[in-house]
This record gives sequence, structure tokens and C-alpha cells, in this order.
Amino acid sequence: MQTIPREAAARLFLARQHLDRPRARTLDARSLARFVADAGGLQLDSINVVARAHELTLWSRFGPYDRAELDRLVYEERALFEYWAHAACLIAEEDRPAWTRAMADYRTRHTGWSDWLKANAAVIRGVLRDIKTRGPRSSSDFERPSGKSSGWWDWKPAHHALHYLWMSGRLAVHSRRHFQKRYDLAEKIHPPVAPIARAEFPRWHLRKTLHALGAAAEADLPRYLTFPRLETALRRRALKSLLKSGEAVELRVEGATGRWYALCDDLPALENPPASRGTTLLSPFDSLLWHRGRARALFGFDYKIEVYVPAAKRVHGYYCLPILHDGRLIGRLDAKNHREQRELRVTSVHFEAPPSDAERAGLRGALDSLALFLGAERWRGPRSGVILPA
Repeated sequence: MQTIPREAAARLFLARQHLDRPRARTLDARSLARFVADAGGLQLDSINVVARAHELTLWSRFGPYDRAELDRLVYEERALFEYWAHAACLIAEEDRPAWTRAMADYRTRHTGWSDWLKANAAVIRGVLRDIKTRGPRSSSDFERPSGKSSGWWDWKPAHHALHYLWMSGRLAVHSRRHFQKRYDLAEKIHPPVAPIARAEFPRWHLRKTLHALGAAAEADLPRYLTFPRLETALRRRALKSLLKSGEAVELRVEGATGRWYALCDDLPALENPPASRGTTLLSPFDSLLWHRGRARALFGFDYKIEVYVPAAKRVHGYYCLPILHDGRLIGRLDAKNHREQRELRVTSVHFEAPPSDAERAGLRGALDSLALFLGAERWRGPRSGVILPA
């Protein structure tokens, strides 16, 4: 069994996440689709303390870019589409046949909907009829007038109907307005594609995960692309099939415990992975951090999102951004974009070890870039001066 250095696994992971050259790429339809296909998804989240999660994740790779151009690429050129992969994600168009299979299976796999579907069949018909007649609609278009119930037009059942119809592939996300999804009939947005075979989906799902991770611990496999939640036995059969066919191989990773796996096609890349050079900040919802245990195993970095932690119990801050420098996670900072004042404020910085001059300079450069991206006229550091010149 081949043994690889932990640094090699970390380097290939960064390369697959397009973080071997942070903030150094140009965003266009091709580079956007390639990143999202390699990572398996680009997570969406409504928190907008600094920027939306997907916008910040792309800035980490591409540096300042035109957010209006991103919307055009996604919702006009349809370079990506919205579905559920790790959480709500933008997904590369090339992966649509596989996710079309997941959509079709959602109708039968998620039996928890059965009673609701029977009780709300009229709601579903009404929502579909309204969208067919009036075009793209959001959940707010189905709110009760003056707070009064009006049968199937009641907002919550309509909201659930929209979600179910989207997850099962009848509807697709047409666009977003103020970050609220607007749905239309799927056939009006995407050309039809044939779903992959149901029996092939677990193998595809596992290959996609292994490609995104480069080398994966057994514990990584169910925690990266978390949807659909494959049964353990089904995932193990898929892994056994990939090992038997020679598509995947078991590895040892120096300094790491447990079983590790990689695609055989990735073995040459693990022997000579590219070094990561440059500094950036990561969104709390970055795909590099989807599985926190992996960040500990490969980078020695223990990270927790504290958005959901009561203020008195937070250690590092509400919206804490990990700092990536030359392939290492060297610390984290808490920041907020004050839009009216056009100022990016850094309220605290915590380094894993005393920072070098190069690390301080790299962080200052990353903050300059982030402020430019956000349209801020300046950024202001914490009073400690830890990231300012001595």
C-alpha cells in the first residue's frame, strides 16, 4: 500500500480547490465552471456580514471581480445551476445528468413528504399553474393578502411546494432578487438531459468526492457532498466497486490515522503536487472547510463557525475568516463590511503562531484586495496593530 506525505495530500487538496494560486485567476465562464466542477459545488448562504458566501469564496480564488458579471454567467449564460450538494449550492452544468438522477430519486426516496403531498396536492397544482401562467415566481409572491388565509394560497404550504418541486426537478431557480430565489419551470431554463442510471449514482457521487479532495480519509467521504445522504452500506459497496475496478486505491497518509483513498488517476499528482503560494481569506462556508475534521487532519487547524454561538461564548468572533498563507492556515480574523461608511473593519485577529513579516504583509495585501472587491474605501484593523507595520 502506497504511503504519501501529509503535505502532499494537503497540496493536492488546495489545488483541487483552486487555492494553489489564491486571488491570481481571472473569472470567466470557463474558469468559473472549472472551479465549481472540481470542488463539486459552491455553497450559498444568506449571511452577508462581509459578502455572500459564494461571492467571498470566489474572491478567495479570483480576487476582485464584477459581481454583476457573475450573476450574468450564472443566471443568463447558465454556466451553473442551483441545487443541493453539500448544502444549497451552485453546481457546474457538466454535472447536471448526475444531479438530475438525484432529483428524480428525491420523489421516491424522501418518503417523509408522503403525507404532506397527499394533503397539499391542490397547493402543488396551484403553484405550478401560477408559474406556467405568470412566469418566474418567488415564495413572497404567494403570501397571504392582509395576513388572511386564502385556501391553497396560504404562504407556508406554497413555500413548501416550491421547495419540493425544485428538489424533485419540476422547477429550477430562474434568478435571485435580493437573494430570494425566483423559480420557473425547469424545461424553460435548462435543455433536457437524461439522468445517469440509478445504480451508477453512488459510484459517481464517490468519484466526485474523491476528485474534489484529492486524497480522502474514510471519515471525509460522507461529510463533503452531504446530499443525498447515502446509506453507509451503499457507499461502502460503491467504494468496494471502485477499488475492485482499479479506479480507486487505498493509501496511507503519514501522520494521519485511518484508511485513506484516492482515484488512481490522481496518484501522479500526489507524487508531485503543486505548492500553494499567496495569501487569501476564506469564507466560513468555503468548500475547503466543509469537513472540519479534515482541516484538523491536513492543516492542524481547528475551526468552528461561531455565527450560531451565543455572543458571550464566542472565542474568535461572529464571522471569522480563516487566513490561508502559502498553503497553511495560519490564523483567523473577524471582520464586518460597513457599507454606509464604505469601510471594512477587522475587529480581531488570532494567529496560530507569532506571524512573520511575510505573513503580515500577505494579510495586508489580502485585506487591500478584499476592500477593493467590496467597494470599501479603506479597511481598519484592530487596535492591537497586529496586522499593521511595526
